[in-house]
Amino acid sequence: MSYAVIMAGGTGKRLWPLSRQKRPKQVLKLLDGQTLLGCCFERLTPIFDIRNIIVLTNVGYADLVRENLSNLPFGNVIAEPTVRDTAGAIGLAATILAKYDPDATMAVVTADQLLEPAEVLQDALRDAFEFVGQNPEALVTFGVKPSFPSTQLGYVKCGEPRVCPKCKDAICDVEAFKEKPDPDTAKEYVDCGRYLWNSGMFVWKARTILKNLEKFAPQTGEPLRRIAAAWDTSDQEGALKEWFFKLPKISIDYAVMEKADQVYVIPLDCRWLDMGSFAALADIIESDANDNIVVAGSSELLDCKDSIFITEDKGHLIAAIGLENIVVAHTPDATLVCSAGQTERLKELLALIESHGRGEFL
Repeated sequence: MSYAVIMAGGTGKRLWPLSRQKRPKQVLKLLDGQTLLGCCFERLTPIFDIRNIIVLTNVGYADLVRENLSNLPFGNVIAEPTVRDTAGAIGLAATILAKYDPDATMAVVTADQLLEPAEVLQDALRDAFEFVGQNPEALVTFGVKPSFPSTQLGYVKCGEPRVCPKCKDAICDVEAFKEKPDPDTAKEYVDCGRYLWNSGMFVWKARTILKNLEKFAPQTGEPLRRIAAAWDTSDQEGALKEWFFKLPKISIDYAVMEKADQVYVIPLDCRWLDMGSFAALADIIESDANDNIVVAGSSELLDCKDSIFITEDKGHLIAAIGLENIVVAHTPDATLVCSAGQTERLKELLALIESHGRGEFL
């Protein structure tokens, strides 16, 4: 049977103060009142039974996720007791699915991405399930055709296409995974035409990814087996708390995808955005005549340009004079004002706030 696993555990530090430790970016209502998590869920419902959609999040976000996805079965939200990166999270989901359905095929998607039109991903998911059904040892990822030479994203290098008669999309061998490049290298990648942005989405058999984790990251083996043995018993929570902490902190790309043999990629020709920063808002929200991005119920801007003004409080007026290349992000208890070119230092700022004993604002 086919399942979808939504990864929804990230905090989104680069969107502070809107995104907090207790209120992650995937539940912010920035898209005409919709959340990123809700949009992700809606993209999946045309091809998955709701009962077969699982959300992985951390324990502090579980209630928020259930509130946001009220029609999802309660038990389909799995709360991780600590952060262990994508290899541990995916291993946990695969372990649970494989216990009840040894032939489970799972799609892994992330809650903090915007993808339009949704049909592009839906068709690609159907093709991936078809391909994995014929090739059960395959690990399939999805790469987005780049629209510009990004230095903030990883890349996938495409090899030769594979034959899949019932598939609409091309399915290619993966020749290499590349880390975030410098500007010149990024331009070479885009000009070459063989490189795609690494989307961080996958399809594979649950048992296949577990086998690859056991092979390439053997330290995941015992914790996942212990969790599987206790799952759906009176010791489920105790085993999860004890053994999930022992999983290594490593991404699925480093742990498996860069080392495995049967790795394939499906190109996605669509509008795609990883909502990881304020700058990303410029790609999803129409700017005003002075290239300002405004997410607010009320605003009055005098001689401002190339700036971002944002609040979820529809009754709050944002007013500004003469600002250029500035970010203003308002919340009831904290306001960020910074140069648009300095937003990559937000983690540094949050560390400073924490060091001054102001953890209530994080």
